[in-house]
Amino acid sequence: MAKRDYYEVLGVSKNASADEVKKAYRKLAVQYHPDKNPGDASAEEKFKEAAEAYEVLSNPEKKQRYDQFGHSGMGGAGGFGGGGMNMDDIFSNFGDIFGSAFGGGFGGGGGGRQNRGSNLRVKVRLDLEEIAKGSEKKIRLKRYMPAEGVTYKTCPSCQGQGQVYRVANTMLGQMRTATTCTSCQGSGKLIDHKPAGVSNDGLEQREEVVSINIPAGVQEGMQLKMSGKGNAGPFGGGNGDLIVLIEEQEHEELVREGQKLHYDLYISIPQAVLGASVEVPTIEGKVKIKVEAGTQSSQILRLKNKGLPSLEGYGKGDQLVHVNVWTPKRPSAEIKKAMQEWENEESLQPVPDKKDKSFFERVKEMFQG
Repeated sequence: MAKRDYYEVLGVSKNASADEVKKAYRKLAVQYHPDKNPGDASAEEKFKEAAEAYEVLSNPEKKQRYDQFGHSGMGGAGGFGGGGMNMDDIFSNFGDIFGSAFGGGFGGGGGGRQNRGSNLRVKVRLDLEEIAKGSEKKIRLKRYMPAEGVTYKTCPSCQGQGQVYRVANTMLGQMRTATTCTSCQGSGKLIDHKPAGVSNDGLEQREEVVSINIPAGVQEGMQLKMSGKGNAGPFGGGNGDLIVLIEEQEHEELVREGQKLHYDLYISIPQAVLGASVEVPTIEGKVKIKVEAGTQSSQILRLKNKGLPSLEGYGKGDQLVHVNVWTPKRPSAEIKKAMQEWENEESLQPVPDKKDKSFFERVKEMFQG
């Protein structure tokens, strides 16, 4: 199912101010909050959708990238990797929003959300062929995980909620506030037993091989997220995420421009005059193309659908072949003599007509189509 436009999700215009975006999000967050809609899967999805939209539109850099490239520029699923946001993401990332919107005690703060583990970051280098088809990469990383043999018990201070609630009498009546439990650091648990040598947070560093599925069409600098593959939180807290930064390896012959690929083809003067059949490389292997007789230098030939796929699955780009007629730098005496004989031949004199596009027209056409 196609993702909805983030402005449509929040019900704001592209020119909306930061305060208008925040106000629209708070309204939706209150309306679809899980505590107000228990067991309602549709409300939960709208709650997550609104949080994802706000996370992008409230960040100037992400908003600019979204305005320019749409969802395809957000590293898949709005910058949250392929899986969107989960409830732990939302409550940990938007505590200030929920605190003010729900009076500090409207649920969503306990159960280990406050001591979530830290994120891990890795770089994955891909060539154009891997980007075109998608790729599975296996990486070896070290991360903190619950130590074997550690057992936990419910925190008596917060009764496993991760928060301590207080009621204060004010001029406006009773106000209920919530603060992170200092005994369990918000996890709702305490260590009941740990083997000798295990740290007081109940964690140990272990090595693990993680398989990363890279979707086709990613670009340099994009970040993918694997939820729950980061470090574990202390005292049985939730896991952080694994952030995967995409690095693109340059191709020896092809140059990428978004979904388009560019290739410089060099042909001889006889090939340009008489026409020829030549091979050009693509990401799917070499293909033969026909160079028509009378082809001009800097002419652009288009290979439809030989570019890269859209990250969102909306088709493929084209490969543009830039024709360059090669002039010998050190021609032999025989070549010079032959050229001198044809130097004044009328049919060889340049007589461009309106069909022969200028350099600037060709550049404009290249970027538009």
